[in-house]
Amino acid sequence: MSGSPLGRRTALLLELDATVAPPGVAPDPVARVLGRGTAPLPLLLAALERAGGDAQVAGLLVKVGGAGWPLARAQELADALRRFRRRSGAPVVAWAETFGEFAGASVAYYLATGCDEIWLQPSGDLGLTGVAVEATFLAEGLERFGVEPQLGQRHEYKNAADSVLRRSFTDAHREAVTRLARSTAEQLIAGIATARGLPAAEVRALVDRAPLSAAEAKEAGLVDRLGYRDEVYSAVRDRVAGGRGGVPPTLRYLSRYARERPSLPARIRRRGYPVIALVEAHGAIHLGRSRRGPLRGPSTGSDTLSAALRAAVRSEPAALILRVDSPGGSYVASDVIWREVGRVRAAGLPVVASMGDVAGSGGYYVAMGADAIVAQPGTLTGSIGVFGGKAVTAGLLARLGVGHDAVSEGAHARMFTARRGFTPQERELLEEWLDRVYADFTAKVASSRGMSARRVHELARGRVWTGSDAHERGLIDELGGLRRAVEVAAGRAGLDPDRVRLRRFPDVRPLDRLRGPRSSEDRGAAALESGSGIGSGYGIGLGSGYGIGSGFGIGWGYGTGSDWGPLSAVAGALGLPSEGPLMLPYRLRLS
Repeated sequence: MSGSPLGRRTALLLELDATVAPPGVAPDPVARVLGRGTAPLPLLLAALERAGGDAQVAGLLVKVGGAGWPLARAQELADALRRFRRRSGAPVVAWAETFGEFAGASVAYYLATGCDEIWLQPSGDLGLTGVAVEATFLAEGLERFGVEPQLGQRHEYKNAADSVLRRSFTDAHREAVTRLARSTAEQLIAGIATARGLPAAEVRALVDRAPLSAAEAKEAGLVDRLGYRDEVYSAVRDRVAGGRGGVPPTLRYLSRYARERPSLPARIRRRGYPVIALVEAHGAIHLGRSRRGPLRGPSTGSDTLSAALRAAVRSEPAALILRVDSPGGSYVASDVIWREVGRVRAAGLPVVASMGDVAGSGGYYVAMGADAIVAQPGTLTGSIGVFGGKAVTAGLLARLGVGHDAVSEGAHARMFTARRGFTPQERELLEEWLDRVYADFTAKVASSRGMSARRVHELARGRVWTGSDAHERGLIDELGGLRRAVEVAAGRAGLDPDRVRLRRFPDVRPLDRLRGPRSSEDRGAAALESGSGIGSGYGIGLGSGYGIGSGFGIGWGYGTGSDWGPLSAVAGALGLPSEGPLMLPYRLRLS
């Protein structure tokens, strides 16, 4: 580090490229090699927390304007930017070439309002165009192809099945997505109005006028200055240098700063802080080992996550945070993890669930056993319900001239084949199965949340809620991100949240990975991952397939898995979620 003429260390001006949403979890090694190793959100949050107390950091430049940001993730980063501003007193400047090139970019602009100044290129646009919900219905097309879906659901809001059973929204389906869109729009408008000092009604009117030109956006008070990159950087450099004796700052990417070691005194000081364990559940939930790969996101295997929870308990932390970012998946796997969370609490550790972009159905199931649940207002959660069944392709095969025959022993040996429909008795068995899963799920919600069975049923029935609406209805306890979860966990452990260390589990040494675990109780078991595969049998899953995103959002589901059993190929051909029969089909689009 070069020194100034006055002998002081050169100030750092940090840079963050937020045109692409950072992943919620570290990418796998292959993704890093392919150049997709963007710094994960937890690393950036930790870096902002450290930078807020670093006197050498004199400011932050944030490039914004891209699509693909889930609202909850944008809320978490925007909160971290505001905290950095309060703690450091340093300027935080957002700049964009455009917020959508005559396209929607509502979430990108919302993120920019976490900064104290917003610049926009004169030729750019502000696509603050609002929220839309889109759903695809396949019933007529499947009928033409000779495919007959035979599905059951619990209950009317668990509408993943609607995409293959219906031709348009049912009343319940429309009611649910209308509220999701309205709640999301309310959050966007309220957040922007507060940050920009504008009346909410005026922001709403601007949304209905958008997309806006750069000049119109500045006139409306949505941006502060118009300029190109060189003008932004020159202005901020001069501002920082003016407060540092005229010495120009050194630019440093926030992700690079995050990977640099703190000073020795800081490391020594932190070494004495109590530890809060962090265990993460990302992607679809399934039995067995967690999976990840370069062509899909991570998934959560019940074996791997349970081992991580056991390893965390053995390390004797002060508390534990379970970070959940999952649309659900397998009912049985979710129940395995729920049990392990209960065992952590039984060991005397406070457990706080921190929800990411989505923690629906199976994702809610694994979180509900915690002492407290924290979610962002834009998190998608709830979806307490179940559906299952199969798609019968006998008609399709007949039209293609494909014959089939079978020999079986056992009254229900062919219950799950796609080549014939359910018999009346098999349909009854399916309905009993769905009732049993729904009853178990809702009973555990009632016990965890201190609600009556009647009240849980009113809130459940498969309905997805935003975090804001879920908080109002008692399904979660606090609004906020990982930082708020740390505060809650520290408070329950009787600790100062500014004097704790967050330690991620599994915390496995390279040697442990090479030699492999000696047993399922060995800490190395928490690091086991496997490739994708198709298992045998048939399962019921818990899942919510909503996605919030700027642009196209997240569609049907995550990863690959075995919960459709031998029907996986059929499920994939029909566009059904590969991780299980409970994902929800339509998109919540922030445009």
